[in-house]
Amino acid sequence: MSASLTPGKIADGQPQIDSVSPSLALPGGEIRLTGRSLTPPAYHRPVVRFGSAEGNVVSGSSRSIVTQVPDDAGPEVLVLSNGVSSNACPVAVATLTAEGLHPVASPAVDSAGNIYTTFSGSRGQKVPVSIFKIDATRTAQPFVTDVMNATGLAMDRKGLLYASSRYDGAVYRISHAGGVSTYAEGLGVATGIAFDRDGNLYVGDRTGTIFKIGTDQQVFVFATLEPSVAAYHLAFSPQGDLFIAGPTTSSHEAVYRIDPAGTVHTFYRGLGRPQGLAFDAAGNLYVSASLSGRRGIVRITPEGEPSLAVAGHQIVGLAFAPNGDMVLATTGEIYTLASGIAGLQLPPG
Repeated sequence: MSASLTPGKIADGQPQIDSVSPSLALPGGEIRLTGRSLTPPAYHRPVVRFGSAEGNVVSGSSRSIVTQVPDDAGPEVLVLSNGVSSNACPVAVATLTAEGLHPVASPAVDSAGNIYTTFSGSRGQKVPVSIFKIDATRTAQPFVTDVMNATGLAMDRKGLLYASSRYDGAVYRISHAGGVSTYAEGLGVATGIAFDRDGNLYVGDRTGTIFKIGTDQQVFVFATLEPSVAAYHLAFSPQGDLFIAGPTTSSHEAVYRIDPAGTVHTFYRGLGRPQGLAFDAAGNLYVSASLSGRRGIVRITPEGEPSLAVAGHQIVGLAFAPNGDMVLATTGEIYTLASGIAGLQLPPG
């Protein structure tokens, strides 16, 4: 997502920012500023400021600067070139919400805005807490202790949390109090999970099978794909198609669309290591991936047109909160970002 501005009248040589792409970022993410007279003469280095904090300039020319977003970034960015300031442009920078975690897929968010995420651990590792709940005060509390290698998370229409285990191939249903019961077993290396609007649960076995679990808890094979080297990540579109990402050995990877009949289609190809997925209410797909060498959250329209929506490194997944925040999971942290994007929500059951 980028911010474009209407250029005003500027003095000769005064730096001018015309656009910021993307205008949403995590600390450490790389954004591109385009405009005019952005670098000083004689190849001197420009200064990029986010409020009072200075961003690290990765590359620059008179019309384009790539800069890293600093940890303590303010809500606006500007360029100082030869002591002359450009116009200031808005940026939204994610806030660190919780750390010391180990998510391997997207977080889950309930209707009250509580965030659920994992400390997944290495295969076979028994960790003290496998799922954490982050409440409205942004305090991470232990929630589940009894799921080995918790991987995929999803909420059903009643607001109950479900978690897959890549260790034992099961999916567990978790009560509002954190009690655990087995929902389905025998699902291979169970990774990503997602509910459709009818309450059926879909599970990605990373060896190549997509299982469908009916509301009666009967399990059958829904579709098959190329095995993933890491995990499948699942999300449903507003139209009811299942979208899947799963890193393979390719550097030109795809997001797949599976229609209700189980037929697999390639929706978009050209991403690097696609992982967690989520849809907004307008039907745009957001996927953690790299696009043309730029890492973050890639937005793909229903027509298959991609753009970098959020700049950031080590993002493994995302979810939309009811208030329009985007919740982002990295390999060790949870961030919240005031994106103003309405996410797709399951209807209540």
